[in-house]
Amino acid sequence: MTQDVTEAPAIDDLQRTIHELQQQLMQAQKLSSVGALASSITHEFNNILTTVINYAKMGLRHKDAATRERAFDKILGAGQRAAKITTGMLAFARNQGDRKEPTELVGLVEDVLVLVQKDLQMHRVRLQTDYFDQPSASVNTCQIQQVLMNLIVNARQAMDGGGQLCVSVRTNQEEGVGEIAVRDTGPGIPADQLRKIFDPYFTTKTADKNGQGGTGIGLALCRNIIESHQGRIRVESAVGRGTTFVLKFPLVAPATMKHPSAHTVSAAKAG
Repeated sequence: MTQDVTEAPAIDDLQRTIHELQQQLMQAQKLSSVGALASSITHEFNNILTTVINYAKMGLRHKDAATRERAFDKILGAGQRAAKITTGMLAFARNQGDRKEPTELVGLVEDVLVLVQKDLQMHRVRLQTDYFDQPSASVNTCQIQQVLMNLIVNARQAMDGGGQLCVSVRTNQEEGVGEIAVRDTGPGIPADQLRKIFDPYFTTKTADKNGQGGTGIGLALCRNIIESHQGRIRVESAVGRGTTFVLKFPLVAPATMKHPSAHTVSAAKAG
């Protein structure tokens, strides 16, 4: 009995330490994803500022109401685009702990795509979105956005010479889940590597000219996050035919979902 009493606090301390380390690892992985997008987001903000400056000059030069109204519309649109990006970045960087809430999956996906669209364009990757309906699930928004960001950045890196990325959302009534799929047209993953794809520290990425390669923690972390949501992550891949990751979440009633009408469902919308 004495042994059980003395061991219990030690086990509790170890569990707290493990949880804290997992949180730190998730934050480090999140910052790594932001770093991969830093160049493209900076480029996008430069384009936005150029638009604002040029149309402000046009509005100052021309006195007629029609030209000025057009200039104001362009400036407003550019400002709204910048606000959307900064809001998305702040939401992605925010630490929500383990709190979960009912969330519309289409809106969650769209918030991530705002951050990666320019990066995909710069690397000649075409984006397609297929939103078949609007499932909702109880999720930690920041954690699931982190998973999506990781999958999208991995897919873009796999398509080094360009390609197509398709992100889809659908309801699987038979399984009672909402599904988010990320499909690329990259080289695919050999069967012997596919079996180990979620193992910690296993990576299919080779070192680049600077000696930088994959750490092998990204997909393992993704699996842990999805499983903590009572969900599942599946991967299908064939050499020469690309790779598809599917995230599955238990459905919740849409009456209380987040992003109730912020995003319009569209089929096969080209990015």
